[in-house]
Amino acid sequence: MASAVDAAEQVPTSSVLMAAAKHIGTKCRGENVAYLKCKKDDPNPEKCLDKGRQVTQCVLHLLRDLHQSCNKEFDSYAGCMYYHTNEFEFCRKEQKEFEKACPF
Repeated sequence: MASAVDAAEQVPTSSVLMAAAKHIGTKCRGENVAYLKCKKDDPNPEKCLDKGRQVTQCVLHLLRDLHQSCNKEFDSYAGCMYYHTNEFEFCRKEQKEFEKACPF
């Protein structure tokens, strides 16, 4: 499985995104809200491309930061999520260690 830094530089896997979901929800909230508001206000997909790019950039920067701050715990949690097909209940130990090392 690719490490979190590889995922941040390429396309993150679902397990990496699921492992970082709480952090993404907290750190990228403003970008997500702006994107959803844009989509609600204008059904033309082209009008919200910039907002979508801002969400993507926020997530990629966050993944890079998580890799730098708590690589071992993040990779362990994402690896567990990958192995258990993104089922949180099988990865609570790794989740707890990750959230202790990198609180949101």
